[in-house]
Amino acid sequence: MAETETDFRFETDRLILRDWRSDDWSEFWQTTNTPAVMCWLGGVLDDPGMSKASSRLESYRKQHGHTFWAVERKSDMQILGFCGLKRSNQEGGPIGEMEVGWRLRQDAWGKGYAKEAAIASLDLAFNTFDANQVIALTVQGNAPSWGLMKRLGMQRREDLDFANAEFDADTGVIIVYSIDHEHWGMGVG
Repeated sequence: MAETETDFRFETDRLILRDWRSDDWSEFWQTTNTPAVMCWLGGVLDDPGMSKASSRLESYRKQHGHTFWAVERKSDMQILGFCGLKRSNQEGGPIGEMEVGWRLRQDAWGKGYAKEAAIASLDLAFNTFDANQVIALTVQGNAPSWGLMKRLGMQRREDLDFANAEFDADTGVIIVYSIDHEHWGMGVG
């Protein structure tokens, strides 16, 4: 891992998690702003929505030293999506908690990339950014997402669920999983 004040980069076997570059955004939005990928994330974004989201991701690094980093595949240097850490900021939710999150393009699904990137992000949360607990947010209908949370050893936290229709207008609820430093790595399957 090479890291400087202005350039974050962390490598796994197949992936590089790194700060965003201006030339990443076109590929990222072209491959992830699709009906399939955005199904449980509030739907496909228009141009102003994409611009706001990009600005938010870049601001997290400046504010907290971490973000949902660009995920680049080593074999072909393609941007697969993002994965990383931010501070929870969803209205009604556990504001300020360390949050792990991911979004990968559809042709990267089912290959273990999200799990590989999430494991790296959780290791960073506990061993570099000194988190005591990390949460993850999704909606009940997004079984692949909460399934990964379970495989990471995260536990369902109904006590932290909150009303918010931003991602799933039908239920209007965001569900929460969490893991603490003590349990990290014990149940990754």
